[in-house]
Amino acid sequence: MQLDRPGEPLREVTKELPHPGGTDLLIEMAACGVCRTDLHIVDGEIDGMLPIVPGHEIVGRVAAVGLAAQGFAIGDRLGVPWLGGTDGTCSYCRHGMENLCDDPIFTGLTRDGGYATHVLADSRFCVAIPEQYGDVEAAPLLCAGLIGYRALKRAGDGERLGFYGFGAAAHILVQVAASQGRRVFAFTRDGDTAGQQFARNLGCVWAGGSSESPLEELDAAIIFAPAGPLVPRALRQVRKAGRVVCAGIHMSDIPGFPYEILWGEREVVSVANLTRADAREFMEIAAQAPIRTHSRVFLLGEANEALAELRRGAVEGAAVLVP
Repeated sequence: MQLDRPGEPLREVTKELPHPGGTDLLIEMAACGVCRTDLHIVDGEIDGMLPIVPGHEIVGRVAAVGLAAQGFAIGDRLGVPWLGGTDGTCSYCRHGMENLCDDPIFTGLTRDGGYATHVLADSRFCVAIPEQYGDVEAAPLLCAGLIGYRALKRAGDGERLGFYGFGAAAHILVQVAASQGRRVFAFTRDGDTAGQQFARNLGCVWAGGSSESPLEELDAAIIFAPAGPLVPRALRQVRKAGRVVCAGIHMSDIPGFPYEILWGEREVVSVANLTRADAREFMEIAAQAPIRTHSRVFLLGEANEALAELRRGAVEGAAVLVP
């Protein structure tokens, strides 16, 4: 399912199977999550290669290996995340910050991704999947889980966490946070009582609209929704020295706000991409923590429908494509 031009529906195309070279693997797709980043790409809010096959929450099995491929053999199950490659030579890569690489490769943005029956991926950037997860269950872990986990680390060790936007990432991370003994407060769109009940069912101690205030100050807040006006709202909810983490790759403009809600050594930070170390750490946690992913399954040819449902906020948990 290929994007030819932003704002247009994806188009079904048929291509010859590629042969993996170098460190690449040819992977037969078993499931691919539909991420909000895919929606930003399709809607033209993030620029990348065109035409492009979106998708970066890929679970599949190795069908062929390049001569220099590492760590995986034919038949192995693995995951392909957003970070598809780095130059390895820029100052960020050399200082342990490959998520900020100056010349990166992103799956489904600058290299064809998983909205397809097969995908090429660099073996060095693939990750093993815990055995207890089925293919559909595992797909949201590859971005909603991984980048959500990086956002959770950036939020610090506070006990009281606010999650703004309760979609694919938040529904995974609330379970991780609860397993760590933390308390999560969920902020949804005002009036979204179904989303608030979903959040409570997954362990949130409080759930309400984004314009509401819980009775307690937050130690930190993570903003998953791509809405800039949520930043000052979250700042009003965090304590002194609290932190607001912007977890999305795209966000609408942040409006002006009074300095007094930032004062008190509060911080606003962003999360950009992920590292391979993040992926390994999170998969180890996922193998031990009692995480259940909630997914709505679509066939590969229904990718446009899945994106439309995500756009209008009609997906509880995550959307996942299967071939």
